[in-house]
Amino acid sequence: MFSGSIVALITPFRDGQFDEVAYRALIDWHIAEGTSGIVPCGTTGESPTLDHDEHRRVVEVCVDAVAGRVPVIAGTGSNATAEAVALTRHAKAAGADAALVVTPYYNKPTQEGLYQHYAAVAAATDLPIIIYNIPPRSVIDMTVETMARLAELPTILGVKDATADLTRPVRTRLAIAKPFCQLSGEDGTALAFLAAGGHGCISVTANVAPRLCAAMHGAWADGRVNDAIALQDRLMPLHTVLFCESNPVPVKYAAHLLGRCLPDVRLPLAALADANRQRVAEAMAAVGLLPR
Repeated sequence: MFSGSIVALITPFRDGQFDEVAYRALIDWHIAEGTSGIVPCGTTGESPTLDHDEHRRVVEVCVDAVAGRVPVIAGTGSNATAEAVALTRHAKAAGADAALVVTPYYNKPTQEGLYQHYAAVAAATDLPIIIYNIPPRSVIDMTVETMARLAELPTILGVKDATADLTRPVRTRLAIAKPFCQLSGEDGTALAFLAAGGHGCISVTANVAPRLCAAMHGAWADGRVNDAIALQDRLMPLHTVLFCESNPVPVKYAAHLLGRCLPDVRLPLAALADANRQRVAEAMAAVGLLPR
């Protein structure tokens, strides 16, 4: 069962190419700061603009750099089932611990189509699969009933829930008899998600505040509820500002302010607007990540 603060890791670029040196340094930093898992090639990792060779390389470098210290949950989703199968098989061969498979975007499949898509990916490999349900980006929403049906398959072990619906973890828990890992995909509701029966968060904010995010999850796990609330309150300005423009544009700029990587993103994403650069810097200072 995956739990705690799991980072949806940015993919640093330099001169338009994957910056492997910066990526390895980010991974070492995260592990030292207490991050409990790494997700390469998710939305925050700009997977839509990585070509297949780059995607595979990022996963391979991540597995190699992590070296078994924390779990690696590789993003392998696609709106083409055959492509999702191929990426998931590669993640298994590369040594990932699980695959994060997003609901197929753009095609708008029915619930039956969703079931068959995930069943095909699950049949192709024995790698554990986490469903990534993110209606704002994929348009479609996997119902609790479809998720419960998929949970009957042996390798479907959990969900990254980015619906921001705090009834969802309760309803999912009640609908699925077996242990089922529920990870929030929304930093701003992560603590409430834990209170509703969740196990952790695949986090954007952890890219720049890994120690604080890990501390919040640790406080909750230890039963120090007031400490967890205080940490969530402290982080909230950052949770908010990191979505002032499309993710990962603000968080990459924030990581740049920490000297962790360049702020470069790939088109169609554009550089962070000047006014929002100031907002990000102010939020970082308010949280204590930069001097005031």
